[in-house]
Amino acid sequence: MASKNYSNVSQTQKRQLLTSGMDKLKLEYSDDQLDQLLAYLGMLEHWNKAYNLTAVRDPMEMIKLHLLDSLAISSLLYGDRFIDVGTGAGLPGIPLAILNPDKHFTLLDSNGKKTRFLFQVKIELGLANIKEVNERVEKYSPAHKYQAVLSRAFSSLTDMVINCQHLLADNGWFLAMKGRLEQSELSAIPKGYKVVGEYPIEVPEVDGQRHLIKIKRI
Repeated sequence: MASKNYSNVSQTQKRQLLTSGMDKLKLEYSDDQLDQLLAYLGMLEHWNKAYNLTAVRDPMEMIKLHLLDSLAISSLLYGDRFIDVGTGAGLPGIPLAILNPDKHFTLLDSNGKKTRFLFQVKIELGLANIKEVNERVEKYSPAHKYQAVLSRAFSSLTDMVINCQHLLADNGWFLAMKGRLEQSELSAIPKGYKVVGEYPIEVPEVDGQRHLIKIKRI
């Protein structure tokens, strides 16, 4: 079956959908930041054809499932140094970095093609507040630890805590983006850590449950 052509989706349609969603999320943004988000979307569409960065092909769905989903947690970020583990195509790190130029985001992924894409995004969009790292999380040893470890990629909260605890500053926390919450997953978190926040996330134009889980050392 031939792949569907999404080139008939206009820039105006993309801008309207993104603007509407960001307004529903009550986010503050400038025209320049909106342009950067749309430029990132354009790069994601273009590179996805060769690099298979995401299974989502429709740019309007990318806006909903990637950009707005990432930006939905922006108001819940506290601190100024974050690491996005298993960032893939830069999600949620790049949209959050665009909207929060005062915060720094390390984007970690073990896939070289994806981190090359992230480097190109950084250069083309002039994002001085991101750093891409091509490394497995277990082997990454940063000079300075992070106030928050952020991810929407881990299969379980336990895996996230075990594999990423060496990245966390003493008073830092894990921020895990999840869909449905299973009580068994929450109760399986390793000793020495506890869930200190469960925030339901409403992503405009997206059905289904979304949550941000905050975990701290005890």
